[in-house]
Amino acid sequence: MSMFDLSGKVALVTGASGGLGQGMALALAEAGADIIAVSYTSCSDTAEKVRALGRKAHDIQADLSKSEELEDVVARCLEFEGRIDILINNAGIIRRTPISQHSWKDFDEVLDINLKTVFYLTQLVGNHMVERGSGKIINIASMLSFQGGINVPGYTASKHGVAGLTKAFANEWASKGVQVNAIAPGYMSTDNTAPIREDKERTDSITVRIPAGRWGTGEDVGGPAVFLASAAADYVNGHVLCVDGGWMIR
Repeated sequence: MSMFDLSGKVALVTGASGGLGQGMALALAEAGADIIAVSYTSCSDTAEKVRALGRKAHDIQADLSKSEELEDVVARCLEFEGRIDILINNAGIIRRTPISQHSWKDFDEVLDINLKTVFYLTQLVGNHMVERGSGKIINIASMLSFQGGINVPGYTASKHGVAGLTKAFANEWASKGVQVNAIAPGYMSTDNTAPIREDKERTDSITVRIPAGRWGTGEDVGGPAVFLASAAADYVNGHVLCVDGGWMIR
């Protein structure tokens, strides 16, 4: 099990105030990593839970749609711990509108956070990893990296882009000791899916199609995140791992 040990590693997790981000941050902490939790809102709850596991935690609030704040986040992380061994690009937003009414503003805002931020933060952190010759980067993709979705054209475009960026970075950095992969969650009980879950008819129609028979949780993505962040995944590059209860096989 030593291959999965993250002791001494420092992980930067965006969108870590709750949901999937918190679930992954806690899983990494349980495996031994210290956590730098970043979100638009406070990550104090996540930080407290990480410290309760005996690991160090830092809480940074930032608007990740702004390049200068991304640069500041990386500078602060390096000031705190001197290195970033693991990056999880989890922060994301969604706008639900029929495609005929989907505004340019909504489309643009979703791509800013979900795609452009992933590119720039990966570049900023990854360049340090390349200099050291080691690092793990995990992007959060989606089932909509493969499918079209309904009423979420901006989100779908962004998540297709995340899958592509994952492969592009992996192509260039695999030989430099940096593994770049992605997790594609299925239907998860998070704030993003609250509007769907409030519609019982639609929720039931989704659940019946999931072979596992239930929606996922933050804990469900924790194990896959630990795997991709660990030495066990040293020869895994540019992969998009579906964590969806079997949705994609139906």
